[in-house]
Amino acid sequence: MPRRRAPAPTRRSWRSSHALVLIPLVLMAVIAIGDILSPADIHLGPLLVVAPAITASFAGPRLTALIGAASVLTLVVIGVQRGVITTENLQVQIASLVAISVFVVVFNYLHEHGRRELVRVRKVSDAAQRVLLRPLPERIGPLRLASKYRAASAYAHIGGDLYAAARTSDSTRLIIGDVRGKGLESLGDTALLLGAFRAAAHQQSPLPVLAAYLEGSVSWGLAELAVRDSQDADEMEVGEAFVTAVIVDILDDEALVRVINCGHPPPLLLRRGRAVALEVHQSAPPLGLGWLADTAYTASAFPFEDGDLLLLYTDGVSEARDASGVFYPLPQRLEELRESDPHQLLRALEADLDAYVGGPLGDDAAMIAITRDAGGIRGSTRPD
Repeated sequence: MPRRRAPAPTRRSWRSSHALVLIPLVLMAVIAIGDILSPADIHLGPLLVVAPAITASFAGPRLTALIGAASVLTLVVIGVQRGVITTENLQVQIASLVAISVFVVVFNYLHEHGRRELVRVRKVSDAAQRVLLRPLPERIGPLRLASKYRAASAYAHIGGDLYAAARTSDSTRLIIGDVRGKGLESLGDTALLLGAFRAAAHQQSPLPVLAAYLEGSVSWGLAELAVRDSQDADEMEVGEAFVTAVIVDILDDEALVRVINCGHPPPLLLRRGRAVALEVHQSAPPLGLGWLADTAYTASAFPFEDGDLLLLYTDGVSEARDASGVFYPLPQRLEELRESDPHQLLRALEADLDAYVGGPLGDDAAMIAITRDAGGIRGSTRPD
């Protein structure tokens, strides 16, 4: 049974905070001695306010309150030693120190409460990511894959972008999508599409049939969510919720990839150092908006040979901007990086994207890099 190591950081934090408490204690002693030894017209007692203020920077409200009480007691001791405990000046100093200590403790309590809430949000986010965005395996059939997700929300690890993979008997199917909106508020729509894809993608139905099924599921599910979340269904805006997506089907024994694009940025195929966008013959509307037109889904086929690299991505990558507002030149950067391994490519792309933007991304971003490996395992390895 493996040893439990989780408590170690807590012990280190506890020890460090109790070691740092020596700083305000020493300061109180120095201020008290200095005040007692100073001439009658010099008062160092007001400096004791630094003790609870410093403590609040590394400790919780309880320890901060104890140091605040100790600083007030120290000021009283100073007054007794100097024989000025009954003077109006010292009483005002004591009252001021009490008020400031209480304020610091309250502020520290609110800060600590907010920090704990943040920790809980991160735990929920991590759990949601593990359930919804299951990590893609490094190998699926004859393919090697790598995936990367970046959420735009400051303290969340998941948002409105999504991806998933599934196996049929002779191919690998993947989806990457972008739910309207970003951050935690889009989780319901993300779960809706991922659930529909995982339920149907492994079946042997043709890709257009899968796309039609996803359209029906998303349209029905988004309508249900909208009715449930709206106080008055009559006030809902038509078409306010949708999902852009690319669905691909990569055959095991043929050098082909079939693509259906539902209003999403086109995949990029890197072949012999050149990046080419896989523009389909007929792009379908985003999922959830199929009612706008009589959509007949058609899959477009493209060569996908050994040594090729396919990049699926969301607009959080291609529409990232630099300081002057220029979009990230994804095809050009893909060619310049000259990476053929999926994991190395995504690591290089992420680092290059961060350097280009020079700050946090303005939107959720997801990427999947895929190569066909002739030596890979052909079979029914199931990622879901």
